[in-house]
Amino acid sequence: MQFFGGSEISPSPPAPTVSGNNAHMMYVFNRNGVCLLYREWNRPLHTLSAQQDHKLMFGLLFSLKSLTAKMDPTSAEKGNLGVPQLPGQGCSFHSFRTNTYKLSFMESPSGIKIILVTHPRTGDLRESLKYIYNLYVEYVVKNPLYNPGTPIRCELFNTTLDQYVRSIA
Repeated sequence: MQFFGGSEISPSPPAPTVSGNNAHMMYVFNRNGVCLLYREWNRPLHTLSAQQDHKLMFGLLFSLKSLTAKMDPTSAEKGNLGVPQLPGQGCSFHSFRTNTYKLSFMESPSGIKIILVTHPRTGDLRESLKYIYNLYVEYVVKNPLYNPGTPIRCELFNTTLDQYVRSIA
């Protein structure tokens, strides 16, 4: 990653591999911030407990949504920074990239938030996130044994999700 002077700050991560092992992790949160699903594929370093990690990720999303709405140059009504907005309301973000990862985000009209963390050189994943949401609807929401708001424990969903994520990332 280079800054103004062109000096190298840290080495770039390796290019994405063809093997499809570029997805690091995925989160699914409901509108209340409950983590319904957390999956890891390629995360060598764990620095926080799972609960702390989930809180940190949801807080990051909350803050970014609030910031993008506040800075929206097309809307005169900015609201207060930190006030929750309804899904689809105001300006939104889809992804951001650092020198070590890319975070892609999608929020459904019902408030389900899907976050996929991948290699930084991964392309636009908006369509992929929509497909993952459709998998969630088909295998989880339509499952009569699933109790909304509880962690997802559907083996068919997990298997299909794993196959799909490995094929896109």
